[in-house]
Amino acid sequence: MDAQNLYDLSPALRLMLMGLVLALGPLAWVWLRHARASAARRLQVLTLLTLFLTFDLVIFGAFTRLTDSGLGCPDWPGCYGNASPLGAQLHIDAAQTAMPTGPVTHSKAWIEMVHRYLATGVGVLILTLAVASWRERRRAAPRSDSPLASEKGQRNAAGTRSQKPGGYISPWWPTVTLLWVCLQGAFGALTVTMKLFPAIVTLHLLGGLVLLALLKAQAVRHAQTRGGQSPLALPAALRGFVLLTFALLWLQIALGGWVSTNYAVLACTDFPACQNSLWPAMDFSQGFTLWRALGAGHDGANISFQALTAIHYVHRLGAYAVFAALLALAASLYRVPALRTSARWLAGLALLQAATGLGNVVLGWPLAAAVSHTGGAAGLVIVLTGIVFSSRNAFNTRSPSKLSASRLSA
Repeated sequence: MDAQNLYDLSPALRLMLMGLVLALGPLAWVWLRHARASAARRLQVLTLLTLFLTFDLVIFGAFTRLTDSGLGCPDWPGCYGNASPLGAQLHIDAAQTAMPTGPVTHSKAWIEMVHRYLATGVGVLILTLAVASWRERRRAAPRSDSPLASEKGQRNAAGTRSQKPGGYISPWWPTVTLLWVCLQGAFGALTVTMKLFPAIVTLHLLGGLVLLALLKAQAVRHAQTRGGQSPLALPAALRGFVLLTFALLWLQIALGGWVSTNYAVLACTDFPACQNSLWPAMDFSQGFTLWRALGAGHDGANISFQALTAIHYVHRLGAYAVFAALLALAASLYRVPALRTSARWLAGLALLQAATGLGNVVLGWPLAAAVSHTGGAAGLVIVLTGIVFSSRNAFNTRSPSKLSASRLSA
């Protein structure tokens, strides 16, 4: 396809309408099911529902990548300038006839376009969250000359932090999320137009998980604000361990994305050894040259098998460290009664990741294990984000009793 045809915006309006139609179902459910609830409660429910649907979108994105459907429609945002593969049957037939197992087939085109429809629907939900949050914040804001505003100003001047049950979180949270989903859409376009460029595909995966983290942070803030709760005080050492494990998880996910986008999973098909060696021949320089085309080395030639081995084995070594950190953190958090459920989730998801990662190696990268591996990573991001935002260092957090006393004195 000619370079000038990679972007064809003619079906953009129809795709937006498709996303709006898909989003109307969840929106109608939230507003009808919670018709008598407060606006803050509806925003909380919509945030949770958007989080759930974004998780589904990440899983379907993994399915799209793992079925080699990322170029099922080789232009953006439509399919050969159409809003669906139905209008592109002649083009798809020609491409499939030329390459029956190539990147463009009818099934791959539908998988790719369904992924775009779902992404557009999630974008509409996030836009709704942003608009509704600003609207409700302005509606609930007291006038500057009202007694309530005067009382609020006095409390702020006294340095008192209050969380009114039933209040609103900052509308900047959904606004930043909206900006991020637009950036994520741009990476989705580049994934197609740059022909599955590994660095772009990896950033697209990471961007989807950042979106999950943003939505989970908002869900936690909603729960805290509606319940008038302060973040849980954790000892500084334990809080630091949480943040360290969170950082290690992101690094490991980036390595995993680099393995997947370079198709390096099958560079090692035995365990715990790799190619019958605990330290196989590896080319780290070529393997971790980040800005290069798919299948190409740093010199433009085909990437070597030793480079693929290096990509795979670094991820495997990182998995040992992250798995140990997750289990140790789960054991530590289990001693905190309020975090026992999160600790169980951490341990369970860590075991799932170990099982699916091993299955990818010894079973030849089966689709179910590969998709589940991405789902486990997304689940770990959600759980650890919840722990991070629901806790604070003990010396930075005022206890509920002290918080109540300060409110009474104010």
